Amino acid sequence: MSRTADRLVFEGDDFDGSGLDTGEALKRILRFPAVGSKSFLITIGDRSVGGLVTRDQMVGPWQVPVGDAAVTLSSFAGDTGEAMAMGERTPLAVLNGPASGRMAIAEAVTNIASAAISDISQIRLSANWMAAAGEPGQDAALFDTVRTVGLEVCPELGIAIPVGKDSLSMKTVWQDDSGEKRMLAPVSLIVSAFAPVADVHRTLTPQLKLDGGGSRLLLIDLGGGRNRLGGSVLAQVYCRFGNEVPDLDRPEQLKQFFNTIQALNSAGLIEAYHDRSDGGLAATLCEMAFASHCGLDLDLDISPGQLNAFLFAEEPGAVIQVRRDGCEEAVSRLVSAGLGHLVTDLGRPVAGDRLRIRCNGAVVLEEKLPGLQALWSETSHAVQRLRDHPE
Repeated sequence: MSRTADRLVFEGDDFDGSGLDTGEALKRILRFPAVGSKSFLITIGDRSVGGLVTRDQMVGPWQVPVGDAAVTLSSFAGDTGEAMAMGERTPLAVLNGPASGRMAIAEAVTNIASAAISDISQIRLSANWMAAAGEPGQDAALFDTVRTVGLEVCPELGIAIPVGKDSLSMKTVWQDDSGEKRMLAPVSLIVSAFAPVADVHRTLTPQLKLDGGGSRLLLIDLGGGRNRLGGSVLAQVYCRFGNEVPDLDRPEQLKQFFNTIQALNSAGLIEAYHDRSDGGLAATLCEMAFASHCGLDLDLDISPGQLNAFLFAEEPGAVIQVRRDGCEEAVSRLVSAGLGHLVTDLGRPVAGDRLRIRCNGAVVLEEKLPGLQALWSETSHAVQRLRDHPE
């Protein structure tokens, strides 16, 4: 088969988010379907059929759906098992298909890193490709995205893709009084990651722990402080898009990140873990607090003009909770892995129900977390009311 494809450049806009009210932006983001609770979907079926499920979506004593990965036991008699996680960044493909593919891989890896996996090379991926084949610019975007995933990123990470599928008719065409209309889905890579687990009991979750003394929350920012907002939920909730999307600029850093998280987990230095994805850092921290029914006291060394990009950019990375007496060793290991310049001390979890953020000592945001969790659950509840309507 011979195919001809033209590369087209799609333009975004100049969105930067700096002038937005941070509190209002956070409330909009928490209601966005990609960020909010998925309990309407999770609770359709039994999550523990067979009795070998050791980690599902629901985390903590209050069963909040914020799990990063699924983990099952291999048998009833041992501690080994299997993990599965997913990643996708379809909106980014509107401007940059290859970046969306790289970010889907990164998200799958940062999600499955919460499980105790001996080596990143043990991860296998299933790649589900979708595109509106034959539409202007889409065949070339698909080709470029497949090439970067199959020939660049995965070989550099040492991860294989033995299986996948494709759906190449992702468009709909219809007629109305004004003529023919077309709607396309951007190039989409949905990644499912699988790996054997050495010890299911060492699976990390987003649930913060307040016992055993004080602790710190550390951001490991694989975006290197670039905080690009193109295609972000923040842009979308204000009907904008941006012009530079997040990306996995250095795959070797992701590999070092994975190995270091595994080493820190094995040494018992991580109390809680949550990857940064849809909604950005603010959504990540809120979900950790939701699962724990605690407050957050954050002190950021950034200017107010940079606050929204810092809180809502969806660059690859994760937040870890480290005990105060283990913080020095954890940071030392991150530095030894070449990740020290990517680590930011955000603050600490505290008793109570308030999210408090300071910039250079001045309070810039203070919200009650139960109210934010109600907003986070609102969209899911609305969907479930429609689905379960008695008539």
